[in-house]
Amino acid sequence: MSPIRQFSSSSRRLASVLLFASLAAAPLGWAQNQPQPQSPPPQPDQASPDSGGPGADSGTIALPKKKEKPEDVPPPAPAAPKFKNPEGAGDYSLRVNVPEVSVDVGVLLEKTGQFVPNLKPSNFKVYENGVEQKVTGFKRIEAPITALLLCEFASTSYYFIYDMRNATYAFAQQLRPQDYVALMTFDMRTQIVTDFTQDKQQLYQSLNSLMIPGFSERNLFDALYEAEDRLTRIEGRKYIILIASGRDTFSKITLDKIYQKVKNTPDITIFTVSTGGALRAIVEGRSSSWDAQMRDIDYLQADNEMKTFAKMTGGMAFFPRFAGEMPDIFGDINKNIRSKYQLIYHPTDAKQDGTYRKLRVELVDDEGRPLRMQDEKKKPLKYDIIARDGYRARQEVE
Repeated sequence: MSPIRQFSSSSRRLASVLLFASLAAAPLGWAQNQPQPQSPPPQPDQASPDSGGPGADSGTIALPKKKEKPEDVPPPAPAAPKFKNPEGAGDYSLRVNVPEVSVDVGVLLEKTGQFVPNLKPSNFKVYENGVEQKVTGFKRIEAPITALLLCEFASTSYYFIYDMRNATYAFAQQLRPQDYVALMTFDMRTQIVTDFTQDKQQLYQSLNSLMIPGFSERNLFDALYEAEDRLTRIEGRKYIILIASGRDTFSKITLDKIYQKVKNTPDITIFTVSTGGALRAIVEGRSSSWDAQMRDIDYLQADNEMKTFAKMTGGMAFFPRFAGEMPDIFGDINKNIRSKYQLIYHPTDAKQDGTYRKLRVELVDDEGRPLRMQDEKKKPLKYDIIARDGYRARQEVE
């Protein structure tokens, strides 16, 4: 055999061996090049230990719970003491009511009617039935007002109606937006012309509607009694502006009963403005007839009643003769109503027996002597202390 043929045979055998080796190695290489499936990540242990931390090493670090030490625990509250009642005795509770009295005091200069400011608690002394009381509360108050205009509107003389209308207009002009005011008229009967309102225009319209009165009788006592009854349903301090001649001709209520009603009604101050002053100045003392003398006596008695109504309640009484006096009069009333000192004390006589207690207020200096006031020229100034004449103590059953 020739060398060339031998070489070809050997080459074919070598090629066959190489082909077989490559085929055997191909599956192994193909398997190594395929992506391996990923195994799931290890799950952390969800059960937390007693200390409150995480169950695995990974995740948020939690601090272990702090165990309370025995000394950190507060001691238990002491047991309430037990009281044993005597045999046969029931359970009782004791309640003590300490009465409190509030007194509004106005201090006005006698000549000008100006309110006196800057007084101290030590400047006031309060006496109840002649016994000095200890003032525990003191403040100056200036607040909106709640007032009832109680006006005489009877068929007597035009001068009285003219004065009443001028006085009412003068009062309405000095009202403030926060004030409440009502209008009530009386002759033989009472009539509520305007209920409480803050609308000043409504009050003016009501005044303009008073044209022709119905009766000539003037039942002042009945009207004042009804006004007091109506105002007791309103809480707080109230005021009655009584604009009338002061005469009563036909009331069912007697003078003693109306005085008792005024005394026993709390939180109501009465200011009185007399009407018909100009006419009275003309006719009083001009005739010696019996009728004229009795008429003059009736008006003097009426003036005394108007003064008493005001004094009992800590108000003021005015007796003007001219319409030009009205603005100054109601300016003084507004100052007195809005600017006051309020004194509070617990009475030494704490009995709730319904008795009437007389009040007296005095002004003293730092040494306990009566307080004296002077103007810039060192001239003494007289002043008026305006306060209630007294009050009625509460009943035990109230």
